[in-house]
Amino acid sequence: MIKVILCDDHAVVRRGIRDTIAEAVDIQVVGEAGSYPELRELMRKSPCDVLVLDLNMPGRGGLEVLAALKEEGSTVRTLVVSMYPEDQYAIRCLRAGARGYLNKAGDPAELVQAIRVVMQGRKYVTPAVAEMLVDTLNAPESEELHASLSERELQTLQKIASGRKLSDIAEELMLSPKTVSVYRARVLEKLHLTNNAELTVYAIRNGLV
Repeated sequence: MIKVILCDDHAVVRRGIRDTIAEAVDIQVVGEAGSYPELRELMRKSPCDVLVLDLNMPGRGGLEVLAALKEEGSTVRTLVVSMYPEDQYAIRCLRAGARGYLNKAGDPAELVQAIRVVMQGRKYVTPAVAEMLVDTLNAPESEELHASLSERELQTLQKIASGRKLSDIAEELMLSPKTVSVYRARVLEKLHLTNNAELTVYAIRNGLV
C-alpha cells in the first residue's frame, strides 16, 4: 500500500484529490496538511511514501518546502500538483527535488499514475515537460532574467502583476509589508525594471500571469 500525505491550503482541493485517490486500491491517504508547520507535525506522526504538494501556500511555499525536505534528508517522494503552468514551474520544481509535476487542471486519472511512478523511484513528467527538458538541454547557457528569482520574489512579481496591493500580498504570504517591499525592490533590480507598470508588462510577456 502506498501511503500518501496531501499538503494544500485549500480543503476543497484536498477533498478532490482524496476522492480521486480513493478509487485506487493500492493508495491510501494517511493525512492532510494546510501549511508547512502542519506538514512537519503530521510527517512526524504519520510517515508516508509520497507527498502530494501544492506550491502556493501561506508561509513557506512549495519550493521552500522542497528545499527544507532536501536539507533534512527526507526520503519522502514529492509530487507537486499546482495551478501554475508547467512552462514556468515544472523544471524549477524538478531541480528543487520534486519527483514529478502535474497541473491541477489535468486528468485526475493522471494523478494516480504519477503517484505510482514516483513511488517506484522514477520521475513523472508529462510529454510537455519532457519536451521542455529536452529544449533546456539544447538551449544556450543564458536563462530568462526571472529564472534568478527566489520563490518569494517570483510570488511577489506575480501578485503585483495581478493587481494586488503590497498590504494584500503581505497578508496572503503571511509576511510583513516591509518584507514584501524588500522582495519588490529585489525583483525590480534583478529584472532591470523601475516600476510596477513595467513589472506587469514583463510578467505578461513572459507568461507569468
